[in-house]
Amino acid sequence: MAPELAEVERPGAQRWVPAEASLGELKRAAEGCRGCELWKPATQVVFSTGPATARLMLVGEQPGDREDEEGKPFVGPAGRVLAEAVDAAGIRREELYLTNAVKHFRFEQRGKRRIHAKPAVAHIVACHPWLEAEFEAVQPQAIVCLGATAARSVLGRTVAIGRARGEPLVREGLPAPVVVTAHPSAILRLRGDDDREAAFAQLVADLRTAAGLLR
Repeated sequence: MAPELAEVERPGAQRWVPAEASLGELKRAAEGCRGCELWKPATQVVFSTGPATARLMLVGEQPGDREDEEGKPFVGPAGRVLAEAVDAAGIRREELYLTNAVKHFRFEQRGKRRIHAKPAVAHIVACHPWLEAEFEAVQPQAIVCLGATAARSVLGRTVAIGRARGEPLVREGLPAPVVVTAHPSAILRLRGDDDREAAFAQLVADLRTAAGLLR
């Protein structure tokens, strides 16, 4: 594990991760993970979608409210933006494996609403053994980090998206080069049509960069 993540006291998530497991075995085991406290208020673990033969792995931050309810990543508004960007980049859906750096929804309860709360470093560290196991099970040819939380989890350090995006990054211990881009939810937060169009175009360009790494 990279030094920055190793400096944080590591919760006990590793003991729930089966060694040399298939993707199906990992998904089943993740249902019982108690590596951090986020499992308590969450509806369920949200592990991943996509085949073990996928060539391109997309890593997001954490599940949102809709994902927590349905048990699948990227099924909410940000997921729709991502799906449009994937299609625009000319990437086939069957080549994709979608997951998150943190597998449970972190939120603040405000009345009847559940408001997204950014995962803490401790949560990123707690879930990191799952991500490592996913790398081992899938062996992707390229990895896309959607947002700063995903980049921190995958690369083991704080990453400025604006400076890191555009060029593939290589880190020892990873099965494939990494392309860093913005999370699609960031596009949804932009108010101006021109800004949203430009941000979407940049996301598509970054996905095309990643697709160009596939053998």
